[in-house]
Amino acid sequence: MSQATENNNDKKNAPAIDLGQLIEGAADAIVVCDARGDIILWNAACERIFGFSREEAMGRSLDLIIPERQRQRHWDGYVKTMETGITRYGTTLLKVPALHKEGRTLSIAFTVSLLRGSDGQVSAIVAIVRDETERFAQERALKARVAQLEQQGQSNSQT
Repeated sequence: MSQATENNNDKKNAPAIDLGQLIEGAADAIVVCDARGDIILWNAACERIFGFSREEAMGRSLDLIIPERQRQRHWDGYVKTMETGITRYGTTLLKVPALHKEGRTLSIAFTVSLLRGSDGQVSAIVAIVRDETERFAQERALKARVAQLEQQGQSNSQT
């Protein structure tokens, strides 16, 4: 049997995938925004990570979770991506601060995917987001401890 036939048979026998279950069951946040940057999909992990319910987020601007100081840079990139249909963050992880509903800052990492209409133009942007806040804090504490030990080592070697 040829490789192509085997692949076709595998597809025929593969179970159907319920994309709704996949999106809702994902541990990572999945948020989709339309061309204007308004939220059109907000999964359960978004609620857990950012604190906003689906009802609070749907139809709102992505500014909901973008810190004020980051907004201009974000929107400049968003508009450019919508116009050009090109992003480097499809395969490169972007690490940025975000906002929780309670006002605290989160450290998030995400990649994006572009959704295109039948005309080939970008119609929406999907972000797959992971909360890195705890890991980032641990890394920062470890770096501070290393710096402290290096300082002590330098002090000891000078005496």
